[in-house]
Amino acid sequence: MVKVLVIEDDNETAAQIVDELTRHGYDVDREPDGPAGLHRASTAAYDLITLDRLLPELDGLAIVETLRRNGVNTPVLVLSAVGEMDERVRGLRAGGDDYLTKPFAFAELCARVDALLRRSPEPRDTVLRVDDLELDLLSRSARRGRRSLDLLPREFRLLEYLVRHEGDTATRAMLFEHVWGYRFDPRTNLIDVHVGRLRRKVDGPGEPPLIRTVRGIGFVLHAPQP
Repeated sequence: MVKVLVIEDDNETAAQIVDELTRHGYDVDREPDGPAGLHRASTAAYDLITLDRLLPELDGLAIVETLRRNGVNTPVLVLSAVGEMDERVRGLRAGGDDYLTKPFAFAELCARVDALLRRSPEPRDTVLRVDDLELDLLSRSARRGRRSLDLLPREFRLLEYLVRHEGDTATRAMLFEHVWGYRFDPRTNLIDVHVGRLRRKVDGPGEPPLIRTVRGIGFVLHAPQP
């Protein structure tokens, strides 16, 4: 049975989450504060963790940063009443795998949990590679073969997301949420403009293209087919 750890200090919210996930078929444990949650997450095996952003004694982002630093790669869904874009980006940069703003529908919570459990564990290496494309996460630099790619910060985050999800189609809504930190507005072509600029930098003349458009859906990055 899939094991989920809920780290949440609000008793009512925690009870609702535990009840919903249990009905969904998961084996659920709960810890009410930061230190206890970090200890449980570090010493027991879980398939997924839901983590409140604002916890007593130890902040939620400090917990996920500590877990990642210690090599614990369990998927983490950060839950928070703080929904500003900067906070969402901070949660993802700290090592969270997804970010859900309170109040939320429990059906969406379960859908996010299901999606994270289906996802292959993301590499926590400091260098990501696809074919001859290389991203250094510490220096925030990128290369394609012998070429150094001059990327703006947003372009680097966009490329990092596509590389981490190599072979998977990233919808515009997914890119808006995970790279920009807010919900997709279908009236804007912002994503297409940024992907177009990124593609011109990544896929140089004479090089097999890595970034492709999936018509009507979004974009995908994958190594060229032999």
